[in-house]
Amino acid sequence: MSKTRALFCCGCQGDVSARLTDGKEIYPRRPDLWDLPFWKCDACGNFVGCHHKTNNRTRPLGCIPTPEIKEARRHIHRILDPIWKSGRRARSELYSMIAHVMDLPEYHTADIRSVEQANEILRVVRELEVAI
Repeated sequence: MSKTRALFCCGCQGDVSARLTDGKEIYPRRPDLWDLPFWKCDACGNFVGCHHKTNNRTRPLGCIPTPEIKEARRHIHRILDPIWKSGRRARSELYSMIAHVMDLPEYHTADIRSVEQANEILRVVRELEVAI
């Protein structure tokens, strides 16, 4: 019997019974990823990776994004990551600033659930980039 867990799927816009699978199914042409765990929504085919380098290697990296949301998340990281990696601000500080401006209890890019939300966060991130 396969392992399932409730996860929010951005494509289905609700909680789904995501199925644990591996990289062989998700990336059949990438043997280097075959042993990695992924959670897949069988209803829409979208998937999310896992914290595979931790003790809980099947813990999802966040909600299940659409390809458009994945691209928006990457765009946000291309702006945010150089700021904290340079030491100008701590990553936790940046995330707290975003959460404050967005009126969220906390912020993490993996929790973005829509392209609209991603665009709003991107606007905030660009403002922070200029201000810092």
